Amino acid sequence: MKTYLPKESEIQRKFFLVDAEGKTLGHMAVEIANVLRGRHKPTFTPHLDTGDHVIVINADKVVLTGNKEEKKIYQDYSGWMGGQKDYTAKEIRAKHPERLVKQAVWGMIPHNRLGRKMFSKLRVFAGAEHNMQAQKPEPLEL
Repeated sequence: MKTYLPKESEIQRKFFLVDAEGKTLGHMAVEIANVLRGRHKPTFTPHLDTGDHVIVINADKVVLTGNKEEKKIYQDYSGWMGGQKDYTAKEIRAKHPERLVKQAVWGMIPHNRLGRKMFSKLRVFAGAEHNMQAQKPEPLEL
């Protein structure tokens, strides 16, 4: 018996909506990464992009446990000498709250061309409004 490999035309993609309000960042990021990769489907294949689209709202209300709000450090490096900047999670939440979710999910998917293709199906919004109503997203229970 041969192994079934889905063709690109056979892959059915859905849109899922995640409300991040009150959710723990790490637990939520794992579930989102699994949906982006397609691990929730019976047709999952590690070397193919079989995943679905994910829309995250209320990213500014995601929860960090313990004292990670002040202690967790995110680094940004421009490539130039002296171009490394360190930010705490509190500073990132104040300026760009959607980056907390994006960076957590990015760390959980493959870091190659396939992972970049999967990551492009993630949309994160800081508030409760989003512009993806036309796709009729289904709520994703975490």
